[in-house]
Amino acid sequence: MIKREIAKLLNEQINKELHSGYLYMEFANYYEDSNLQGFAHWFVKQAGEEYEHAMRIRTFLLDAGEKVTFTQLADPGVNFSDPKTPLIEALKHEQFITRSINDIYEKALDLKDHLTANFLQWFIQEQGEEETNAQHLIDKFELSGGSASALYLLDKELGRRED
Repeated sequence: MIKREIAKLLNEQINKELHSGYLYMEFANYYEDSNLQGFAHWFVKQAGEEYEHAMRIRTFLLDAGEKVTFTQLADPGVNFSDPKTPLIEALKHEQFITRSINDIYEKALDLKDHLTANFLQWFIQEQGEEETNAQHLIDKFELSGGSASALYLLDKELGRRED
């Protein structure tokens, strides 16, 4: 049995993960409008990953006999003027999600909710990968130096994302 306080935090995390997917779909829309379908594809895949994260937490809560609640998703409220900005915002958002997961983990340890702490290990590792991937996108974009041909090649690379 997990602690009620932890169940509440995990329900909040589900909604943060769903919001992440919603946000990344907005990024995809921006890139589609900018004729960068590879970038758009990458963020559509990323949005799908966020949904999977939410469902993983949902299953954990249900298996623990806890009620799952969803809240209304906030408007992402994003407007971009250049293709680099969504990449920076994605990294900032992943750092926000990492802090949230870490806070739940620390609370689970404080409350000796070892089941949840163990469950969250996967998310801690995943967030390390998410932040690394987001930083690599920024690095690759900066490497392009604003060159249209380099941006074209990066767009093609991102369009090949399978996972």
